[in-house]
Amino acid sequence: MFINYCQEQWPEWLGTAEFTYNNKVHTRTKVLPFQVNNGQSPRIGVELRKKRKYERAAKFAERIKEIQEEAKAVLVKAQEDMKQYANRHRAEVVGYKVGDLVLFSTKDLK
Repeated sequence: MFINYCQEQWPEWLGTAEFTYNNKVHTRTKVLPFQVNNGQSPRIGVELRKKRKYERAAKFAERIKEIQEEAKAVLVKAQEDMKQYANRHRAEVVGYKVGDLVLFSTKDLK
């Protein structure tokens, strides 16, 4: 949307596009991709900093690990759902044995 008709401005907008993608909640995981990788929401630069105590490194690492595990489980479930949907439209595999006669097309052989 932000590139001119000659498509020469994409390198300038790539960082903005990446930030926008990583700052949007994923439909399956219900978590920001940035949060999965870093354990926190990205700072945009305009929000005020809150005064608070910093978490211990171990708690922070544990929170990242939990988020990543949840995201992985949801993505595995999504993969299984897609596989199940794709397999509904596939035909059964024919089991050939040595000695069976088959038709073979040589149309694409060189």
